[in-house]
Amino acid sequence: MAGRKKPLVVITRKLPDQVETRMRELFDARLNVDDRPMAQPQLVAAMREADVLVPTVTDRIDAALIEQAGPNLKLIANYGNGVDNIDVASAAKKGITVTNTPNVLNEDTADMTMALMLAVPRRLVEGADVLSEDGKWPGWSPTWMLGHRIWGKRLGIVGMGRIGTAVARRAKAFGLSIHYHNRKRVAPKIEDDLEATYWESLDQMLARMDIISVNCPSTPATFHLLSARRLALLQPSAYVVNTARGDIIDEDALIRMLQDGKLAGAGLDVFEHEPAVSPKLLKLAAKGRVVILPHMGSATIEGRIDMGEKVIINIRTYFDGHRPPDRVLPLKV
Repeated sequence: MAGRKKPLVVITRKLPDQVETRMRELFDARLNVDDRPMAQPQLVAAMREADVLVPTVTDRIDAALIEQAGPNLKLIANYGNGVDNIDVASAAKKGITVTNTPNVLNEDTADMTMALMLAVPRRLVEGADVLSEDGKWPGWSPTWMLGHRIWGKRLGIVGMGRIGTAVARRAKAFGLSIHYHNRKRVAPKIEDDLEATYWESLDQMLARMDIISVNCPSTPATFHLLSARRLALLQPSAYVVNTARGDIIDEDALIRMLQDGKLAGAGLDVFEHEPAVSPKLLKLAAKGRVVILPHMGSATIEGRIDMGEKVIINIRTYFDGHRPPDRVLPLKV
């Protein structure tokens, strides 16, 4: 890019130091040193003057905002695996390319999914809380703090993409029987390796599983995919784990079922109205009915750096006159 004007790149949140340093070297990068989420007027101003916007999952880049983009904005390089925070169709109509950072968080998210899968039935958080309160632990007892074994249980994976497959590999090693529902059946070799059972009907799978893991992307088609009706199909002894997106589950319906004892528990790393967390979920967590985490599924240093490197590659490729490797196209309706 020597001898050419560097593109103005506006980054909406603070990124790892080495990512920001590299961006400063390559681009006219405007950093968010304080890491305060940009208000709407700030986002509007950024889009009016930037050549590239680097938003994160917390930035809602909707049609109204895109309409106010300046003529220089040619690329929205999302720092994140999904693009449910961006109106990709509106961007395409305005001639703005959208990219994301896929395939770098698969293992990290799968690790967290497995952690929740263990934490809820085995009551790990409840146990840790006991030791944080002086004098409360009475000592070992054969009948105290009993949870449930996961070995031999049936796991139903909703969305057998890269993350879902990574979850399945871990779960198989823990002795779980793998079942899945997906838009398309996975390759026969993957099914054979995982000894996985494919269910064309999500309803039928849900009714037969001990644990449900949500690993599909958030799209208009998956909004409330686990609706009140579908959640009611689950056995009262079942657990639900969600490390994908909060709006895939009807959260109010899930809360009601947990309150009424119609589900054994849930492990949630995402919420329908993030960053707000329902007070009812907090109460359930205090009672040990759910384990809740603040969207930590992909929170590893290695993963965040890998995401930044993908953003940089997408920007450089675009301004070198080539199609970015992680370009996202509008969904065909």
